[in-house]
Amino acid sequence: MASAVGAYTIWGMFPAFWPLLEPAAPVEVLAHRIAWTALLMVGVLTVLRGWAALRALSLRSWLMAAAAAGLITVNWGLFIASVFIGRVVEVALGYFISPLFSVLLGILVLRERLRPAHWAALALATAAVAVIAVENGRVPWLALVLGSTFGMYGLIKKTLPLDTVSGLTAEGLVIGPLALATVVWFEVAGSGTLTGHGAGHVLLLLVGGPVTAVPMLLYGAAARRVPLSTIGVLMYLNPTLQFLWGVLVVGEDMPATRWVGFVLVWVALLIFTVDLLRQSRSPRPNPHPRESGYIRA
Repeated sequence: MASAVGAYTIWGMFPAFWPLLEPAAPVEVLAHRIAWTALLMVGVLTVLRGWAALRALSLRSWLMAAAAAGLITVNWGLFIASVFIGRVVEVALGYFISPLFSVLLGILVLRERLRPAHWAALALATAAVAVIAVENGRVPWLALVLGSTFGMYGLIKKTLPLDTVSGLTAEGLVIGPLALATVVWFEVAGSGTLTGHGAGHVLLLLVGGPVTAVPMLLYGAAARRVPLSTIGVLMYLNPTLQFLWGVLVVGEDMPATRWVGFVLVWVALLIFTVDLLRQSRSPRPNPHPRESGYIRA
C-alpha cells in the first residue's frame, strides 16, 4: 500500500517538478528524461541480473516494446509541454478519463463485453468531454491524447512477458539512444542547457531519470502484492493531486461549465469504481469469460 501511494503521489506532483527544469525547452527536458531513465534502468537491470529476460524476447515482443516506448514518449512529451504552458487541469482530466479509455480499448481491441455500469460510465465521460468542448470552443485534445496514449500503453504492457524493471529497460533501449542523440544535438546546436546554467540545473536534469523510474518501480512492487481493485481506486490520487495543483497553485480558470464536465467525469469514475469493487468481492464465477482481464485490470 505504501508503495502504491508513493508511486501515485510522485506522479501527482510531477506538475511541480518539470517546470523547475526551465530554461530548458520541453523537447530537451523530454530527451533528458528518457536518456537518464534508460541509463538508470540499464544499471538496475544489471545489478538484478535480469538481462536473460530481454535476451529471450522474440522480434514480435521487441516490436511491441518499441510501440510502448513510442506511446509513452508521446505521453511524456505532451505532459511536460502542457505543464510548461499552464494547462495542468487538462492534464488531470486526461488521467481521470484514462481508465475509461482502457474500457473502450477492451471493447474495440479485445472484444470484451461490458456490464451496464461500464456503459453508463462511458456515456457520462463522453458527455463530460462534450460539455468541456462547448465551454472551451474546442475539443480538449490534450486530455484525450494523454488518456488514450496511456491507455494504449497499458494495453501493450499487459501483453508483454516482462516485469516492470525489464519492461522499462526494454523501452529505454529502444528510445534511449534517440533521446541521448537529441541531448547531444541540443548541445552542439548551442540551444542546450546542460552547460552554462549552474550545477543545480545539471542536477535537476539528471534527477529526471530517478524521478521517472522510482514511481514505476514502486508501482511494480505494489501491483504484485495489492489487489487490483485497490490499485484501481488509489490511481485517482494521481490526477486529483494534479487537478488541485492546477486550480490552487497555478490558478487555472475553472468556469462553471468546466466544473460540470469534471463532476460528470467524477460520477463516471465513481460508478466504474463501485462496480469494480463489487465484482472483486463477488464469490460468483464470471458468466462472461471475455468480460474479465484487461477491463478489470
